[in-house]
Amino acid sequence: MSVPWGLLISTAGGVAATVIGVIAGGVVGRRSQNRQWLQESRTAAYEKFLQAFGAVEMELRHAFLDKRGPAVVWEPFNAALHSLSLVASPETVAAADEICDLIEEFTILFHGRQPTDLEELRPIHSGLHEAHLKFVNAARRSLDPSQEHVGRALGGPSPWRGVESYARGDQPAD
Repeated sequence: MSVPWGLLISTAGGVAATVIGVIAGGVVGRRSQNRQWLQESRTAAYEKFLQAFGAVEMELRHAFLDKRGPAVVWEPFNAALHSLSLVASPETVAAADEICDLIEEFTILFHGRQPTDLEELRPIHSGLHEAHLKFVNAARRSLDPSQEHVGRALGGPSPWRGVESYARGDQPAD
């Protein structure tokens, strides 16, 4: 009995192609799942960081303007930084680190005294405003490189004119 080599080769080729297709599909599917997980994790970490940063910045600013010691709750801010460490892009980590440096400068203003000079706050506030925008843009690019650069971020440190107005005690017109 002779072996039909043509049939055997075509069957073996079909089996090999199927096995290769299944393996390739698994690899591509796994990569897609990993990318989806990373994007979702980054989005959550970026949101958590922005919320925690907003709470810390607002408390420090209000304490400064109300001439009282700050009552910052640091745990959510530090937890948000840990989350960023796991998934953030290098550009986003650098932007978050800049925010942390400025937050530290802000807290140093309170060491052993109650700051009252608005000009002490101006460079820190301006730096936080710029660092916040840098973080937002880095996060946007990290989530989708096709995202356009924004010139102004919503939320974050308020405009300086609002800080000055509050410090002077200006009242809104009725």
